[in-house]
Amino acid sequence: MVLVATIAWSFSGLYTRLLGTDVYSAIALRCFFGATFLLPAFLLIHRRNGWTRITDMGWPGVVVVLLQLVTMAATVGGLYLTSVANVTVIYASSPFLAGGFAWWLLGERVNRQTLVASAIVLVGVLIVVSGSAGEGRILGDLIALSMTIAFAAIIVVPRVWPHIDILTVSMLGGYATFLVFLPLASLGSIALRDWLLLAAFGFTNFVVAYFIFLKGSRLIPAAESGLIITLEIMLAPLWVWLAFGEVPGTASFIGGALIFSTITAHLLSGLRAR
Repeated sequence: MVLVATIAWSFSGLYTRLLGTDVYSAIALRCFFGATFLLPAFLLIHRRNGWTRITDMGWPGVVVVLLQLVTMAATVGGLYLTSVANVTVIYASSPFLAGGFAWWLLGERVNRQTLVASAIVLVGVLIVVSGSAGEGRILGDLIALSMTIAFAAIIVVPRVWPHIDILTVSMLGGYATFLVFLPLASLGSIALRDWLLLAAFGFTNFVVAYFIFLKGSRLIPAAESGLIITLEIMLAPLWVWLAFGEVPGTASFIGGALIFSTITAHLLSGLRAR
């Protein structure tokens, strides 16, 4: 399930490059369509107990919805303001951040090998960000970093609070993001083509990717689920290179290669240990 979600997620950069809308409209409408595609499933599953399901989550549900708001907004914002390669490379550090959150919140053991790999990944992220500083794209990288931190927390939080319903918080997170960014959006100037792209963007991210990933991440350890999604490091830049000729900068290549090789070695080592 996590692998299917990763492939679907890798098209996010391609969608943003195809869109002709402003960033606020893209954030708002992607989330509106995504949440609306989840609404029928929510009503079908919970029927008359939908409102009770929402209120029973309490403040932990509010925390997860807010984390999703940050993740959903920063995903598109980062892709608009920096290269697709930079966003995916920074995002690749999420497994190690998730492992850190799992250690902090769940007491999961973090071995020396993971700590070393985490340090190397951090160096790779710093290389990527340093390259953007000279290209005027540092804001986009920082937004991508905020998305990565929030997403790493989302990987772990449902395991801390098992009563959190993934479908419900995904839908609420989408609508919350839509309402926050709607006042900033320019809906009247959006072409039909972009409306269709945003609907497809929302369906792919929410139904095919986001919801499926959160379901699958409950079945395996936090660090392992995060490691699988690092395939996006290769796939997302590949799509925009083939479609638009967008070539990552030198710092992105160096940092990305360092992060990808570290994660691959770490994953293979873990598989051999089993």
